[in-house]
Amino acid sequence: MYILGISAFYHDSAACLLKNGSIVAAAQEERFTRKKHDAAFPRHAINYCLSEAGVSANDIVNVVFYEKPFLKFERLLETYLAFAPRGFRSFLSAMPLWIKDKLFQKSHLLKELKQSLGTTVDWSDRLLFSEHHLSHAASAFYPSPFEKAAILTIDGVGEWTTTSLAEGLGSDIKVIKEIHFPHSLGLLYSAFTFYTGFKVNSGEYKVMGLAPYGKPVYADLIKKNLMHIAADGSFQIDMSYFDYACGLTMTNKKFEKLFGGPPRRPESELTQREMDLAASVQKVTEEVLLLLAKDIAESTTHRNLCLAGGVALNCVANGILERSNIFDNVWVQPAAGDAGGALGAALCGWHIHHSGERQITTNLDSMKGAYLGPSYSTAEVEAELLSCDAKFQTYKQDEMLQVVVEALIDNKAVGWMQGRMEFGPRSLGARSIIADPRSPLMQKKLNLKVKYRESFRPFAPSILREYVNDWFEFDGDSPYMMLVSGVSHDKRRVMNDNEESLFGIEKLNISRSDVPAITHVDYSARIQTVHVETNALYHSLISRFYEETQCPMLVNTSFNVRGEPIVCSPSDAFKCFMGTELDMLVVGSVVLRKEDQSGSSHSVYAGDYALD
Repeated sequence: MYILGISAFYHDSAACLLKNGSIVAAAQEERFTRKKHDAAFPRHAINYCLSEAGVSANDIVNVVFYEKPFLKFERLLETYLAFAPRGFRSFLSAMPLWIKDKLFQKSHLLKELKQSLGTTVDWSDRLLFSEHHLSHAASAFYPSPFEKAAILTIDGVGEWTTTSLAEGLGSDIKVIKEIHFPHSLGLLYSAFTFYTGFKVNSGEYKVMGLAPYGKPVYADLIKKNLMHIAADGSFQIDMSYFDYACGLTMTNKKFEKLFGGPPRRPESELTQREMDLAASVQKVTEEVLLLLAKDIAESTTHRNLCLAGGVALNCVANGILERSNIFDNVWVQPAAGDAGGALGAALCGWHIHHSGERQITTNLDSMKGAYLGPSYSTAEVEAELLSCDAKFQTYKQDEMLQVVVEALIDNKAVGWMQGRMEFGPRSLGARSIIADPRSPLMQKKLNLKVKYRESFRPFAPSILREYVNDWFEFDGDSPYMMLVSGVSHDKRRVMNDNEESLFGIEKLNISRSDVPAITHVDYSARIQTVHVETNALYHSLISRFYEETQCPMLVNTSFNVRGEPIVCSPSDAFKCFMGTELDMLVVGSVVLRKEDQSGSSHSVYAGDYALD
């Protein structure tokens, strides 16, 4: 039985295909269209999923959409009535779009399905709808390695729900309690994302990365004025400070007065104020998450917790939750945002609609390492690269590994494209840029000359699972880069008095450990543990690097530049390689060196990656 899950029309559209409840393929639409956070109907992702499975549209028993559009329309309409006459002009301008995209979304979906999958099937008989937070909960629990678990989903908003506490037992999910719009921890965080000058729905991770440069001096102000937090973690937002319910911006003049000025202009200089604001909203988010976790642990008595929803991508908060020992085990869905809703919707179709049996994979989980996207044969790689006028050499795999290790030791930044593409926002050694973490200059080089992004942004380590406890204050599994932990004290460098006195961005260029390229200013790192069972080739590469250097990890950042989706195809990888200061590109066993490429190739692609 094949079931197709779809998320679309907000941001991060995606598709996922199940066969008898097992994940066959999943991918975001942006990877194919090259439009970051593409919200369009995921026809390219759907076509990929069917191709990967080798099936046709006729084989699909059900298509499951990840939320209920009519309920979302109801929420939008009731919200405007509740806040009237505020935002009446935006209401008038938005209503025609809502009617088209929400009220009649079922008709729109059926039209898209017919165009993408053909008219030989009556899709109206096969189309199902899940609720938004149920899709998140399903994506968190069903692939987890737990027979039973508490489930916590937190995001901006679904139909009405912004936070859901549930429990999973076998193949069943039971919702225990919910928090409804406009009271939203995700939208509170997005409001501070907007106020500190970053883009909502994509810049929240920048706020998280900026937070360690500041102090949470505004945390009490947030809790006193913006929200009331109860002992069980439930909360209410004072909407007099915000415009997101019915306006065109996140915050208003009252918010600006409380925090001492207008929002930072995008791309303008960051000040200590923005750093302190980031630290403050991060601290409040962590406090609320811990209270919610304690409450659901007490009410369910479960020792396992599953997380999903956009706020579950806050790996700093996840790390604090993991260390709190409220639960014995914490598992986070790697595609925790709306893209993962496609997976959750398909799983709801299998387990809830069809009462399908659940197969629990106790060794890590059943996500297959999140390597669920397209892969390319050597012949396909060579053909694509030749069409790009690329110059390359094809090696045997063992020779390729040695070539890459030598380049890494020589301080080269390497584009690494191997096997099936990752599902979710993290690169996990399939579509990654890799480098030597021991280099004190690598963070700056990658941010400014390769990624073309803000200099304060930290990088993650990919470390062999068997050595993680030697280097970090952590001894567990973190295969999806969803937890932040501290670097071990014996690997840290002691700061001198002058360095200790620095604050803000001045802290950036100080080497803080034996692996400075992956050590953030607070001695933390966003860890990816690498397992031979899910990515044998990446494990072999890091193992060989360890044999040469006694360092069992690599810098791992996503293979893209600012404003671009992560690369999918060999030609995507070549375009990124030529448009940046990457030194080497490795696609399968095909190796490209920058110095071997023609000047014409460089001129074609170099202009594509100017700062936006």
